[in-house]
Amino acid sequence: MTRAFNFSAGPATLPESVLRKAQEEMLEWNGAGASIVEMSHRGPEFMAVAAKADADLRRLIGIPDDYAVLFLAGGATTQQALLALNFAQPGQTVDYVLTGHWGKTAIKQVTPYVNVNVAASSEANGFHDIPARDTWQLSADAAYVHITANETIHGVEFRDTPDVGQAPLFADFSSSIASEPLDVSKYGLIYAGAQKNLGPVGVSVVIVRRDLLERAGQPRADIFNYRSHVARDSMLNTPPTWNWYLAGLVFEWMLAEGGVEEFARRNAAKAALVYGAIDASGGFYRNEVVPAARSRMNIPFFLPDDTLNARFVSESKAAGLLALKGHAAVGGIRASLYNAMPVEGAQALVAFMADFQQRHG
Repeated sequence: MTRAFNFSAGPATLPESVLRKAQEEMLEWNGAGASIVEMSHRGPEFMAVAAKADADLRRLIGIPDDYAVLFLAGGATTQQALLALNFAQPGQTVDYVLTGHWGKTAIKQVTPYVNVNVAASSEANGFHDIPARDTWQLSADAAYVHITANETIHGVEFRDTPDVGQAPLFADFSSSIASEPLDVSKYGLIYAGAQKNLGPVGVSVVIVRRDLLERAGQPRADIFNYRSHVARDSMLNTPPTWNWYLAGLVFEWMLAEGGVEEFARRNAAKAALVYGAIDASGGFYRNEVVPAARSRMNIPFFLPDDTLNARFVSESKAAGLLALKGHAAVGGIRASLYNAMPVEGAQALVAFMADFQQRHG
């Protein structure tokens, strides 16, 4: 068997060593006589797995004790709706900084519950930049300020944590969490779907400052109450145990590889390779994002015409480079360079890009 380099934006590539360990443990976990998938989530075996995953994630990212960590079913879009229900009064103002497709999705999820103030937006220029901080029109009494740390589709990333004053800063880190050191204390809440840097699809991580859980929020079912999930250690209902277990294996792998400092180095190197190839192509390849806002995780780029885009996707797949077709919202090509993508994958892509340009340029 030969595994290709998988540039999918999510569900994304996972470390081969993690997949092999999961394969080995699939039928029987740790001598328990059953698969981890078959065990009670409240039994001692899985409780130990869950506790270790929590401890490893805290160590990996550097999560302070005054923050709770939740492992919840579903994706980040569900969490987007729960933000307003848990942390804002009905009709209260919340501030959103809009830098791409997923920021628009986040706004859509909370619109039924709160008054959304779009404090800044780069939509007018095609989401090619992040609005300068001094242009943001923040509300004086916002329940929170929300940003999308990395826009997976448009390839735009916050490279610094913005100062938003007294309101807590909430951030969708789905596609950049654990890719470099992060000062969690600058945020009131961080959420992320696991399926890009942390594990498989089907589980999300929420990191929330404990004092914020005291907010009354809005009338909601108990299953939508973060406080209740924290009180039950993310087991208010049956959690996605396999996904949680597999995420825990990814945390172990990342720590063993050197942690977020090492992945920051690798991710910078991979991004530099691909952006370097784009910028040195004489315009054959084109990335439209302002360089200071370029994402390290997701690199969209375009060829001179759609026919070449389609040929690039077809020929790259034949060369063992998977899932390079751009999102339907923007088209073109997109290379996702998450933690589990080795530097060799970026090197293989750059070599293919040079060969493709030589043959079709």
